Amino acid sequence: MHLFRCKTRPSMNNKLLTVVLCIAICMLFAFAGSLFTPVPGSWYYTTLQKPSWNPPDWLFPPVWTVLFILMGISLSMVLGAGIEKSEVRRGVVLFGIQLFLNLGWSATFFGMRSPLGGFAEILVLWLAIVATMAAFARVSSKAAILLVPYLVWVSFASYLTFTIARLNP
Repeated sequence: MHLFRCKTRPSMNNKLLTVVLCIAICMLFAFAGSLFTPVPGSWYYTTLQKPSWNPPDWLFPPVWTVLFILMGISLSMVLGAGIEKSEVRRGVVLFGIQLFLNLGWSATFFGMRSPLGGFAEILVLWLAIVATMAAFARVSSKAAILLVPYLVWVSFASYLTFTIARLNP
């Protein structure tokens, strides 16, 4: 009988399971957001004016897929540091908030057909991503770095949303 608890490193199976579950959670939110995405021929395609530099529609699904996978890997790296740590819990809560805000943009912009509301919402999302990255950096700089492409894309999406809102008062 040991008098001291031996803290063992998580097994490779546990790490892999954590990565898979974190990616699955992110992809679940991606799927939920896609439920708001309009189909060809709907108001988004027929009514809204978009800038000439608007990316082609086929680009969005692969970009978001990669970003959600990176987000899941980032989350798993933070969770791997131990949920008992307050900085890990803080980061996970902020991550959850930004994940819901991400979904909220789709619901607002597409679901409510509100580019202006989407712009207001995406600004809050952007701030939440920055806060998440700061919290993650306290736990794992690599986890924070994995969120940089997400922040860059959301920065671009913010400007695109602003432009669409301005073109469609």
